[in-house]
Amino acid sequence: MTGKENQVVVVTGASGGIGRAVARAFGARHARVALLARGEQGLGAAADDITRAGGTALEIPTDVADFTQVDAAAERVEKEFGPIDVWVNVAFTSVFAPFSEIEPAEFRRVTEVSYLGYVHGTKAALNRMKPRDRGTIVQVGSALAYRGIPLQSAYCGAKHAIQGFNEALRCELLHDGSRVRTTMVQMPAVNTPQFSWVLSKLPDHAQPVPPIYQPEVAARAVVHAADHPRRREYWVGGSTVGTLAANAVAPGILDRYLARTGYRSQQTGAAKPAGQPANLWQPADRARDFGAHGEFDDKATPRSLQLWASRHHGLLAAAGGALAATALAAWRRAQP
Repeated sequence: MTGKENQVVVVTGASGGIGRAVARAFGARHARVALLARGEQGLGAAADDITRAGGTALEIPTDVADFTQVDAAAERVEKEFGPIDVWVNVAFTSVFAPFSEIEPAEFRRVTEVSYLGYVHGTKAALNRMKPRDRGTIVQVGSALAYRGIPLQSAYCGAKHAIQGFNEALRCELLHDGSRVRTTMVQMPAVNTPQFSWVLSKLPDHAQPVPPIYQPEVAARAVVHAADHPRRREYWVGGSTVGTLAANAVAPGILDRYLARTGYRSQQTGAAKPAGQPANLWQPADRARDFGAHGEFDDKATPRSLQLWASRHHGLLAAAGGALAATALAAWRRAQP
């Protein structure tokens, strides 16, 4: 693989939220970053971010639900930037509503973007990486890839599908002895603009379930995963670890807990803004740039101790072993 300063990176959903923060993080390493999204205003602003950070940007308006567009984007990236080193799938859309209120066409659209968009991106990347026998694909997932919650049935279904798809693909790559790597990063609640532009049928303004993390925390995890893709997945945030652990031990109890709290915790209590845009069918950032951050800066944390521990688990294990050895030696010295 080329050096980090010369990496060719593709980020889908790069115009806002986690995708925007990820693109900016790679740009800070002077990478050549291709930005795929539908909203041209957001894409232009994201490209400016990359340039200011020291990288090189390539804007490619793309609807990831259409494989022809995704494959054409990959072809253009390789023509203008060279072989793709890292492909990051982030793009998604969703509907905040009880399942009974989601129309079949809406559910299908969420699936086409949020699940098949990852399949399309992965396919386009693999078609180019496998013949070279090198490259990395990072799937940006969620704690909701393991644990469904109310009011987000379409999104949870897509994230569960990505999880199964990525596991199957990883097994195939291992079987083939391929040096192409794929890994997944499971995210917590993140302060992104989605709560201002996802189609919502809720009476109150939607919000992420606390604790909330800033998108830069997510971006650091993605960049680390891209640099260390042998690990099958990464969990970001103590809330992700706690949720997945609880779901593994007592999923039925968690069902009942979420039934009681899941509706209230995903709404601010304030009325939904009149005229709020919805990006399900058309990009919300055609006329304005939403940026990486959402409306919850005052509630979001810019760091995660759990992420640091996850990135340094080898060091922590060694330190733990050393402490145990020291304690054992002290205990032995104290024996008569």
